[in-house]
Amino acid sequence: MPTTHALRLCPLLSTVRSTPPRATAAARQGASPALLVARCSSAGTPSAAQALKINSIPTKPVEGQKTGTSGLRKKVKVFQQENYLANWIQALFNSLPPEDYVGATLVLGGDGRYFNKEAAQIIIKIAAGNGVQKIIVGRDGLLSTPAVSAVIRKREANGGFIMSASHNPGGPDNDWGIKFNYSSGQPAPETITDQIYGNTLSISEIKTAGIPDTDLSSVGVVSYGDFTIEVIDPVSDYLELMENVFDFQLIKDLLSRPDFRFIFDAMHAVTGAYAGPIFVEKLGADPDCILNGVPLEDFGNGHPDPNLTYAKELVFTMFGTHAPDFGAASDGDGDRNMILGKRFFITPSDSVAIIAANAQAAIPYFQFGTKGLARSMPTSGALDRVAKKLNVPFFEVPTGWKFFGNLMDAGKLSICGEESFGTGSDHIREKDGIWAVLAWLSILAHRNKDKKVGERLVSVEDIAMEHWKTYGRNFFSRYDYEECESQSANKMMDHLKDVIANSKPGEKYGDYTLQFADDFSYTDPVDGSTVSKQGLRFVFTDGSRIIFRLSGTGSAGATIRLYIEQFESDISKHSLDAQTALKPLIDLALSVSKLKDFTGRDKPTVIT
Repeated sequence: MPTTHALRLCPLLSTVRSTPPRATAAARQGASPALLVARCSSAGTPSAAQALKINSIPTKPVEGQKTGTSGLRKKVKVFQQENYLANWIQALFNSLPPEDYVGATLVLGGDGRYFNKEAAQIIIKIAAGNGVQKIIVGRDGLLSTPAVSAVIRKREANGGFIMSASHNPGGPDNDWGIKFNYSSGQPAPETITDQIYGNTLSISEIKTAGIPDTDLSSVGVVSYGDFTIEVIDPVSDYLELMENVFDFQLIKDLLSRPDFRFIFDAMHAVTGAYAGPIFVEKLGADPDCILNGVPLEDFGNGHPDPNLTYAKELVFTMFGTHAPDFGAASDGDGDRNMILGKRFFITPSDSVAIIAANAQAAIPYFQFGTKGLARSMPTSGALDRVAKKLNVPFFEVPTGWKFFGNLMDAGKLSICGEESFGTGSDHIREKDGIWAVLAWLSILAHRNKDKKVGERLVSVEDIAMEHWKTYGRNFFSRYDYEECESQSANKMMDHLKDVIANSKPGEKYGDYTLQFADDFSYTDPVDGSTVSKQGLRFVFTDGSRIIFRLSGTGSAGATIRLYIEQFESDISKHSLDAQTALKPLIDLALSVSKLKDFTGRDKPTVIT
């Protein structure tokens, strides 16, 4: 039977705070949550304060709760096992310093996928049971990942929970996920996620408040003693931030033109809740511009990954006879994006480079220039060339948005991106799908602001071709082999490690000469922390690269990612199809890796 005790939450803990970490004097001296409450109670609390009943529920460890690059992701049925989610949430609180949650405010939201509603109630009760004073939650449990970061920052919360498996499918038989973001809105660092995993291995007790389920269907506030739940509109804080970053009137002028057509595919995911208020109500776009705009628990039985394979309806429209001028899509939790022109695809690597090159002229937030630029290691070198031309610092980091956060907090980074359709800036500490769409609309609006109706507009393709003429083109492609048998995938990676160990600079690989081969490691320039084993690289003397990684964002099997890049300065070759330009390098990568021999796969699941 669960044991119970009464805990009187201290109102002073929410007001006596410094900048993050927000600690009381007692907390800075290492006091435990119980001692913090005791000290506050001994000083006296308002007579109106009510005791909150806390249940102590016995539990035992469960296997498989180690987080990946973007939190803990498993099949829904795994999370529905007894205490599976509750164990992880309690392990998180056990891993945090008391001053980060006792008497604190935390944010809660998610992408609307199946199991979010039940999970939200579990998280709220455990948060109350561990001394959290306030939970801010999006209406119906909805908050995009970028919006969670924005709400944390605006409301100076101590952190927040994001209920999402990102771009993975949803529904009873598919995926669910959870992650925690810290006080500047960034994903928790590995030091915390490692502690969480360690605590999942020894957990014996879950602290949960004896309160009823909360009605999340309407905006409002409910309190139980000193514990408060505030249900907020999921869009308003994020929209306010976007209005401060972009020139909405400039974009509105573009979208109101009779000779410009725009389409946005929300993929029945969380950005469906944002597309109407932002694109239609604020920017005046035609309501018919929104595809799949109603968030659904199973994403309409689709795969909410904005790429050429899964965003089929958008791709069909944009490559059709009467294609709109600009098309875009976002993923399950709203942090990824795909950008398309009329019969023209912009790779994520090119997208971040083009945004960075045009940001100062087109986006008010960057009117004084950028502090620095950064990309993940597998992302093409297109952004490197922009940083060099702009004479700003450049950083190459491992895959995972948390690595950008440190640079942003240190004032070293403004714009960054990942080849996995993630683009963003230091306005928040997450990648941001709608931000990327608004950035492209801003560039198009800026380039066409003096065009009269009837004049030929500057197109997405025009902007890309002009960029390549200035910087050269980094042909880039990624092959994803999803849900490979894990043992076979690991054997392939071990084989490649042996090849690297025996490789020497100057060796010939077909027509390519090896400059170096390694397993990428990174030392953070801010705090000196290091990470290793971040991807196997073969870098050639002409700048071409072949990279292999096992992805940590799936919930079953292993996903092998193969990245291929080749730089081309010859303008006459910039219009080549990427697969044609890269074919010799792709063939080399498949030969060196023996991928088909190890996995049995003769073609990738997804090509981008």
